[in-house]
Amino acid sequence: MAETAPTQADAGWLAAAIDLSRQCPPSPSAFSVGAILVAADGTVIATGYSRECDGRDHAEEVTLARAAAAPADGGPSPAQAAGGLAAATMYSSLEPCRSRLSRPRSCSELIVAAGVRRVVLAWLEPPLFVPGGGARWLREQGVIVAQIPELGQRARAVNAHLLRG
Repeated sequence: MAETAPTQADAGWLAAAIDLSRQCPPSPSAFSVGAILVAADGTVIATGYSRECDGRDHAEEVTLARAAAAPADGGPSPAQAAGGLAAATMYSSLEPCRSRLSRPRSCSELIVAAGVRRVVLAWLEPPLFVPGGGARWLREQGVIVAQIPELGQRARAVNAHLLRG
């Protein structure tokens, strides 16, 4: 897959993911992250943020679970309604994790398993809790990964309490 430069639309979606990260319950031992999964036509498939449903939830994990969930009326899941996730883009305020302490599968593994082929992020995960490396691993799996470093400071600001010292 060819790399594609981030667009203005990518920057807008990523800014919205950073805004979602501000809804995370604070934690002294985990980053606050927001994620949005967007179909190729610009339709939002699902959103999520860290610790939204459970104290161990990661933003991408919540977002992918919502995308796969069948509605109560028995209709298609949001991912099915969007025609699958191969053409969707995952926007995450922080690099999807490559390893986790709280769950058996990393967000990077979940993204690949779901069939998402493009990820846009603001900030590479610092090795504060676990080693980073999710972006590199995703690329090795054939996923297009783009970073918008101009938005990195906004994503770091949400996590300033973890980065002091």
